[in-house]
Amino acid sequence: MTAVPVFLYHSVSDDPPSWIAPHTVSPRVFREQLARIVDSGLSVVPLRRLVAAIHGGPPLPAGAAVLTFDDGFADFYWTVAPLLADRGMPATLYVTVGAVHPPGGEPTGSLLPPAEMLNWRQITTLDATGVEIGGHSQTHAQLDTLRGADLAEELAGSKTRLEEALGHEATAFAYPHGYSSPAVRRRVAGAGWTSATAVENKFSSAGDDPLRICRLMVRSDTPADVFEDWTRGRGARVAPIPESLYTRGWRTYRRLRAAIGSPVGGPPAD
Repeated sequence: MTAVPVFLYHSVSDDPPSWIAPHTVSPRVFREQLARIVDSGLSVVPLRRLVAAIHGGPPLPAGAAVLTFDDGFADFYWTVAPLLADRGMPATLYVTVGAVHPPGGEPTGSLLPPAEMLNWRQITTLDATGVEIGGHSQTHAQLDTLRGADLAEELAGSKTRLEEALGHEATAFAYPHGYSSPAVRRRVAGAGWTSATAVENKFSSAGDDPLRICRLMVRSDTPADVFEDWTRGRGARVAPIPESLYTRGWRTYRRLRAAIGSPVGGPPAD
């Protein structure tokens, strides 16, 4: 399978809160990375084109790449969107619905620590300018530790709230922390999401699982040579890749910790 780098970003800022700093790149580094993508000959395409190819639709162009951004930090509006617009690059922004600032009010609640997040006016403006707005749950919970009504609220409830704000259907979902399970993925599809992105730190491909699309997480400490390798289709495995025993064990451990009221978080080193 041809490697498709699906880049995962969070915040792009010179002064992020400490809790998201390890997953933040500066505007300078972000500009350099966009230039490296262009120089490598990659063509950034909308996520929906990758999803269509996975579902058996039109093939991707040679050297395709995808840009995605998680959580919904306000710097996407002020910093990221202008830089992408200057280069004509599409992107998908996954929004944690409970962290969004409503007009004249406070967010309805999320598990994310304090940070400057997007408001609904900014999100609808981004949507109108061509940024794909996807869902990232209601509260940013570890979905594979939830069941029943709690999981339904994170998946279907957040979808309803997002679509009410946008005024149209939203079909792209991203798992908080990258965590899912076969049962969660079935519930994602049942809620009406037609694609879902994980992390995996592997390349995607036209043979990837549309409900567990692999991404490459760009961190503050991602070396320039590693990013360069990713733009050249090197340095990571290519999907489809079965779920590892380590991932299954880590899920079981987190479920047990959540059940006794002592949850743990953070992605596994998978």
